Amino acid sequence: MNIKEIKEMINLMNENGLLELEIEKDDMRIKLKKMVAGSEALGGPIIIEKENMATVSQQSKLQQENIPGAGVKTVEIKAPMVGTFYRAPSPETPPYVEVGQIIEPGQVICIIEAMKLMNEIKSEIKGKIMEVLVDNAEPVEFGQALLIIEPL
Repeated sequence: MNIKEIKEMINLMNENGLLELEIEKDDMRIKLKKMVAGSEALGGPIIIEKENMATVSQQSKLQQENIPGAGVKTVEIKAPMVGTFYRAPSPETPPYVEVGQIIEPGQVICIIEAMKLMNEIKSEIKGKIMEVLVDNAEPVEFGQALLIIEPL
């Protein structure tokens, strides 16, 4: 799936007033979701989650084999854009989140700088931070896993 196909899906959502669209193609699943704050429909940014189907089958295989720790359900927070990952709003301030911290929906968990714009990335779920996968000030790709969260 390339960027042109994703842009076409976004246009399809906008033209038809869709809030969510999920498509499976080959061994990949992509889910597009518009954020809705209160009753403001169609006004927010689009959150893109991409999941490799092979990884899902590997996870379920691990769970079936009763490997310790494999039964813990986790969610990856993925980069919705290409840019530079920042854990804190400035070098002098503490990070938005730490491993072991409980987060709430709507809470800022990091920033991705893209084209000199600071984009706050917010959690969509309540959960516990299990792992931070990216170092501060490191470049990230679209769809790259940033954090692992255990949903609560």
